[in-house]
Amino acid sequence: MDQDWRRRDFLALMGVGGVVFASGLGLTGCAGSAAATGATSAQAGGRRKAPGEDFFFLQLSDTHWGFKGPPNPQADVTLEKAVATINSVDVQPDFIVFTGDLTHTTDDAAERRARLARFKEIASTLKVKDVRFIPGEHDASLDRGDAYREAFGETHYAFDHKGVHFVALDNVSEASGVLGDAQLDWLASDLATVPEDQRVVVLAHRPLFDLYPAWDWSTKDGARAIEILNKRNDATVFYGHIHQENHHVTGKVAHHSARSLMFPLPAPGSQPKKGPLPWDPTSPDHGLGWRAVALKEGAPQITEIPWR
Repeated sequence: MDQDWRRRDFLALMGVGGVVFASGLGLTGCAGSAAATGATSAQAGGRRKAPGEDFFFLQLSDTHWGFKGPPNPQADVTLEKAVATINSVDVQPDFIVFTGDLTHTTDDAAERRARLARFKEIASTLKVKDVRFIPGEHDASLDRGDAYREAFGETHYAFDHKGVHFVALDNVSEASGVLGDAQLDWLASDLATVPEDQRVVVLAHRPLFDLYPAWDWSTKDGARAIEILNKRNDATVFYGHIHQENHHVTGKVAHHSARSLMFPLPAPGSQPKKGPLPWDPTSPDHGLGWRAVALKEGAPQITEIPWR
């Protein structure tokens, strides 16, 4: 991407300055806000990739449409405001992906479908029409993804974009939080058709590794997926679920979590019980945001974008 428009339009998208951009060294790395802790190129393996066609996409996660409560007194406008902000930027991403918990959980099946429908209606107003989705446990665990599939289609799938192979996984439809044998077999078969030197990007809701199982921040058979991914020369996972930035490496695979667009959660194990952090009216971004992922010279570069 051209440096001038990248800086101009990302800053416009964020509405603020003070953002660290990744350098165009062609190394796998990440950059976040000044307060973020990112995995360095060396931590991610320092892999150099031949230049390819540059592009960027946006990841939004954990929008929890339908949530109401003190942790976000602006819950009814947060998603629409984010959509309006993204639409206001002249240079649009190639596509946008929502990595789960599109809606907030409800035991009422009719209300679940109504929330999914309203979320889909809001997302349809995005200027970018290539918008992709995967479910979170709030969307799918109570009915094994039935309502989600009615609204958005299959819960796992693969696609290619400008030389990058993307895989969307479903580690939420089973209440036990697993991928399952069938999906793992599908993943192995899908990647067997992809050239070894082709970059693979995985989209998931839960972390595939054991970040903090006591808080359900893991995938019980995620190690099997990581074993498959570690056979690749270059694989990166982007996920949600934990409502904060976290950067981790398992073998050759780098894992990056995204902020929530509804409320932040505490750092893993930092307090006795998991729960939304209190709304801080003095915070400039309330711990919320989304991210841009740029493929620059064949390497992913991450910019965390605070919500305003």
